[in-house]
Amino acid sequence: MSNYIFQFGEILKPGNLDELLWGMVYTLRLSAIAMVLSLAFAIVGALLRTSGPKPIQAIIAGYVEIIRNTPFLVQIFMIFFGLPTIGFRLDANDAALVAMVLNGSAYTIEIVRAGIESITVGQMDAAKAIGLRPLQSFRLVVLPQALKVMLAPLGSQFILLMLNSSIVSVVSADELMAAAQDVQSRTFRPFETYIIVFVIYFVLSMAFQAAFALIDRWAFARAEHR
Repeated sequence: MSNYIFQFGEILKPGNLDELLWGMVYTLRLSAIAMVLSLAFAIVGALLRTSGPKPIQAIIAGYVEIIRNTPFLVQIFMIFFGLPTIGFRLDANDAALVAMVLNGSAYTIEIVRAGIESITVGQMDAAKAIGLRPLQSFRLVVLPQALKVMLAPLGSQFILLMLNSSIVSVVSADELMAAAQDVQSRTFRPFETYIIVFVIYFVLSMAFQAAFALIDRWAFARAEHR
């Protein structure tokens, strides 16, 4: 039986704990930027997939299937190690962001598409009948109602994207897992280091679940009581 003694004191020293906390901040920043960009691309992609020219619909559908059916680790390796061979070199942080946006967009396109397709044709016809242009119809009629369908899956996608950010440590991007690797290499306490990182990710995930649930109740409960 192992006589291993847990020693968290070394990990919780100011220098090591500060590095982990900064890694958490970098993870949140990277995840937030990636989610905003993913959502922007997904809105365009979903609109084109539902109402664009057939060749464009096929291209977007192919992109979604390719990204969703290949490992994120392979995608980040192709961007960071593969692109330089054809003349495109990105530093670790930029490569991580590009990989997360490409990966997140594929999943978010499907979330947005489901939200758009939940709106009945009759509502779109009514918007057209009162003189709204397509962009106005989308902004004033489709988007507010689609958000109700999309919000919970978007929250889950953000949390998944944040958790997947741990993978970009393999290319030394600045985030929590990379900070953890530095700390455990200095302290020689990998078990304690990764237990703390485990707790940080868990707390972040639960906090964001609660935040999105509050947003959902606040936004749509108010709408229903109007």
